Amino acid sequence: MKKTVSYIDLPRPSVRRLTGPMLVVAVIFYLGFHAVSGQHGLFALFTETRKLEMLKTELAKVRGAREELERKVTLLGSKALDLDMLDEQVRRILGMTGKDEIVYFEDENSSAKQ
Repeated sequence: MKKTVSYIDLPRPSVRRLTGPMLVVAVIFYLGFHAVSGQHGLFALFTETRKLEMLKTELAKVRGAREELERKVTLLGSKALDLDMLDEQVRRILGMTGKDEIVYFEDENSSAKQ
């Protein structure tokens, strides 16, 4: 005679047997979630990397402007005085011109548009 096995006759896993694996799954999920989206996770890493790239480009611009200013300062220094640079600065800052001269000032932004 054959014995039929029904769903009711199957052994049920006990709660104690499921508690350990479920706890491990919960811990792995918690750590994985925070590794991706936490304060120090992957999304924060990508955001900070983007900010770093933007700051590097800004630093390059500021360094270029600084080098330009340093070049102008050396041209106006006492060791190597460039008379053209001195004349340009006197005209621009003090507004001094000769008696028979006419000076036209051009806006720096308008020259870039042309």
